[in-house]
Amino acid sequence: MPADTDTASAAVVPAHRTASPWVLMYHSVAEFTDPAEDPYGITVTPLALEAQLLWLRSRGLRGVSVGELLRARAAGGGAGLVGLTFDDGYTDFLTHALPLLRRHGCTATLFVLPGRLGVDNVWDPLGPRKSLLTAEGIREVAAAGQEIGSHGLLHQDLTAAPDDVLLQELRGSRDLLRELTGTLPEGFCYPYGHLDARVVDATRAAGYGYACAIDPGRLAGPHALPRTHVSQADGGTRLRVKHLRHRVRELRRAVRR
Repeated sequence: MPADTDTASAAVVPAHRTASPWVLMYHSVAEFTDPAEDPYGITVTPLALEAQLLWLRSRGLRGVSVGELLRARAAGGGAGLVGLTFDDGYTDFLTHALPLLRRHGCTATLFVLPGRLGVDNVWDPLGPRKSLLTAEGIREVAAAGQEIGSHGLLHQDLTAAPDDVLLQELRGSRDLLRELTGTLPEGFCYPYGHLDARVVDATRAAGYGYACAIDPGRLAGPHALPRTHVSQADGGTRLRVKHLRHRVRELRRAVRR
């Protein structure tokens, strides 16, 4: 394991167990008018994203990358921070999301697939084809101050992967991203949100400081962070409900501990 792997992990994960932070999950930011164009509910328009960022600000919250959020919490801060994540590494992050993040003083974590550079979302058979960032695009995002994390190599269900494939998806993707950006990624995101104890243990052993899931249940922790899906329909009222639901879920987890 590279010498800087343990350093990166230690900088991110708090030494004590705390409630999971509120982390929002996005995918694609693009214009669309017909819900049939977005059968998986993964797309928000730039107008909707801007309204959601403004809603956070109106509540005294600011969206930041997960790495920044966890470092702030490890240092005893981060009360006004919310994690922003974008899965898959679509080209529209660069063209539509990044300008809005900059405008509103936010950062985000973009989880990319270094094994599918410059192609499209072949794992979504019903959805429209959405182009993925090239190596140059990923470097441009990183240079703009956004965090780059791994989403694996090929967007596979890791719970169904044999051990050798799992290792390649975790360590292989991490090494490729270091070659692309010059920095070992701290974060991983489980494709489809699928995980089990074996996958979580392998992710930790691969040197990641944290990993994002969707609803990890009893596996929740630094390497299985729950996230809240954000859709085109999420205005202020729905976001308030989702924030409250997150807080209640974390209170229940704290009681179980």
